[in-house]
Amino acid sequence: MQAAFQEMYRSGFRSADLDAILAAAGVTKGALYYHFDNKEALGYAVVDEVIASNLHQKWVQPLRNAKNPIDVLVRIIQSESLKREDVQRGCPLLNLSQEMSGLDEGFRRRTAKVYKDWHDAMAEALREGQKRRVVRSDINANETATFLIAAWEGYVVLGKNSQDPRTMRSGQRRVSGHIESLRPARRRTRVAARAARWRDPEGEGSGDFGRSTSGSER
Repeated sequence: MQAAFQEMYRSGFRSADLDAILAAAGVTKGALYYHFDNKEALGYAVVDEVIASNLHQKWVQPLRNAKNPIDVLVRIIQSESLKREDVQRGCPLLNLSQEMSGLDEGFRRRTAKVYKDWHDAMAEALREGQKRRVVRSDINANETATFLIAAWEGYVVLGKNSQDPRTMRSGQRRVSGHIESLRPARRRTRVAARAARWRDPEGEGSGDFGRSTSGSER
């Protein structure tokens, strides 16, 4: 499964080379088709068993029973890799959803379920945070979770397109800053010093969409 995931992540589902998957996994074509009827079935399994598992480990588990979801969300965002090769490859869930949702209902349903699990974990954590009074009471948890996923995945798309880690660094600052704004006002003052982490380093450039960066325009 990992061999199939890596090939699909690198090349996309439609361009994924089954021979490359077989070579990387060290199995025969007969063994592959013993477990999977066709390439689509293999792709479905990659979504269900690898992509969903990775997202669960990265987002859902840390948010479950988190004492302060804002601290957890900021930590996850700030832990995102800024290595150029990772920025260039983007998000495997987003990549596959964009490529296949309009072409194959099986992929659309499966990627939609992964997004829903992500959304629901975030929304539930925010609601629990409201009960503990560590999250503002005036926000709608469902709408906020949708916005945060859309904002973060938007930066991932722009980073992949520009192939410039500065775009993702900007995304970390902006999205983390918005998450910090979800704290009640009295708690926000305690973490104001963190804002310096998301300011633009002197002379670096913002990395925002629409700002020209040397070598990144095509």
